[in-house]
Amino acid sequence: MIYITGDVHGSISIGKRLNTRSFPQQKSMTKNDYVIIAGDFGLVWNNDKEDLYWRKWLNKEKNFTTLFIDGNHENHDLLDAYPVEEWNGGKVHKINDSIIHLMRGQVFEIEGKLFFTFGGADSHDKEHRREGISWWSREMPSYAEYEEGLINLDRHRWMVDYVITHTCSSGTMERIGERLGLNYDLDQTHRYFAEIEEKLEYKKWFFGHFHADMEFLNNQRLIYTDMLQLQ
Repeated sequence: MIYITGDVHGSISIGKRLNTRSFPQQKSMTKNDYVIIAGDFGLVWNNDKEDLYWRKWLNKEKNFTTLFIDGNHENHDLLDAYPVEEWNGGKVHKINDSIIHLMRGQVFEIEGKLFFTFGGADSHDKEHRREGISWWSREMPSYAEYEEGLINLDRHRWMVDYVITHTCSSGTMERIGERLGLNYDLDQTHRYFAEIEEKLEYKKWFFGHFHADMEFLNNQRLIYTDMLQLQ
């Protein structure tokens, strides 16, 4: 089984979102089943007692394995300090035995399905944050990460089952703006995803970042508090 949800922002939501009352389906899951978080995981923040407590909770007390892509609200310096490993066909950071960071521009095979993952996004509140303490410039992808994503999609003939990103394409951003009243500037990541969107064959594209649950006609799904099972 594979479930997906949106931003949890560390201890702010992890316990509420993934407890057995909110997510009773986990009772029949094992460590060979997965919950994917579409960015802003937030539990590799400063390695304090709170971080360590919740990571142990996920590792030892939960039946499933937690997978996450990075969002903008992550400590990217700490994430980058983990050794890069290969898992199910793509590059990862293994935070512990059952918490795995799916890196940018990778294609993974999970339960017979192909997933293209690409974290990162621009923080619209960064003027209120401190670099290296609550904001990191690595929230935005590098040229090498953009290129690696295209190379990996080439290798899979531009066909995957699912796309998991934190932000979205420029076209979808415009639709979000209309429906949620947001007025964010488009950046390189939005344009990059727009190029991919035109060429890639996929069944469903999930993204977080905008703290709402909303369907779009192009098989894209903004996800936040919903917990959806992938069929």
